[in-house]
Amino acid sequence: MSATDDENDGQATERVVIRDRRKIDPKAESKAPAAKGKAQVGAHRAAEPEQETPQAAQPEESKPGLGAELEALRTDLEERTHDLQRVTAEYANYRKRVDRDRGAAAEQTTGAVLTALLPVLDDIDRAREHGDLSGPFASVAESLTTVTGKLGLVPFGEKGDPFDPNRHEAVAHQTSADVTEPTCVEVMRRGYTLGERLLRPAMVAVADPE
Repeated sequence: MSATDDENDGQATERVVIRDRRKIDPKAESKAPAAKGKAQVGAHRAAEPEQETPQAAQPEESKPGLGAELEALRTDLEERTHDLQRVTAEYANYRKRVDRDRGAAAEQTTGAVLTALLPVLDDIDRAREHGDLSGPFASVAESLTTVTGKLGLVPFGEKGDPFDPNRHEAVAHQTSADVTEPTCVEVMRRGYTLGERLLRPAMVAVADPE
């Protein structure tokens, strides 16, 4: 092969390369990366797992032992309620008993003091019957009677009262056409009560119907 032939072959090859370069479309080259990107995005989306649609929360199934536990709690609550009611009733009864005992103790103490003063009151009654209750002594007697009355001392026993063996002590008996039932016709000593308590019975003479 001659040098001229080699040159011709080189020129031909260069022409072919140039022609091949001209055949490449620039627009096609710009579209190729975009298509490739779309293909990659599509492949990525295909690779991603599908998200499950959230569903409404299902109610938990009741546990087998829940009913028994509730029943045990209910029974325990009833027992505690009954215990509280019993304790409350016992405390109420205790308070009533304490108040009653306190009142009885106070009445007993007051009764003891008033019982000790009864002889003084008897002297005042005798002085009043004989007309000797006058002057400063009358004022003292009136004050003492007022104080004992405030403490709850109540005298009883008057002529003409029906005879009551629970309240009167009969020291004399007689008959009379002026009465239709046993009657106190004379009072030797008055009786006294403190509330419902009898401190001393009245000493009387009784007349029975004829």
